[in-house]
Amino acid sequence: MKQVTIEYALRTTWQLITNMYNEKAAEYDSTMSMGFTLLSIDAEGTPSTALGPKMGMEPTSLSRILNTMEERAYITRKPNPNDGRGVLIYLTEQGKEKRDLSKKTVLDFNNSILNHVDEKKMKHFFEVIDFIKAEVEKEELIHIK
Repeated sequence: MKQVTIEYALRTTWQLITNMYNEKAAEYDSTMSMGFTLLSIDAEGTPSTALGPKMGMEPTSLSRILNTMEERAYITRKPNPNDGRGVLIYLTEQGKEKRDLSKKTVLDFNNSILNHVDEKKMKHFFEVIDFIKAEVEKEELIHIK
């Protein structure tokens, strides 16, 4: 009998969600990663150096996504007036439209779950998720012998 672990449940669920978002994003010539990036860019511009940590993404992966988004005219990069070495990333009009689609998709999924799971269960779900995140951040859960 195969034991289902917390890690397995989280990983397989996230993989299904990722596939669902990527299938939806493909309908709009996008990817889940691009949608997440669009949702992470502020209207007044976001420093490129702040975007990776904000998204929990490595610079090389983010750089590829940003290059693709710039090629597709979803974003534009401009010098940061407050930091001569930095760059601010802005959404283009097309990028704003794609962001709105991304936001609608995320909210539709969220609402679908909320419509099928009662409030008490959702509260417990977030309590458990918050606990797992906090413990992993403290690195106290994993003690490899």
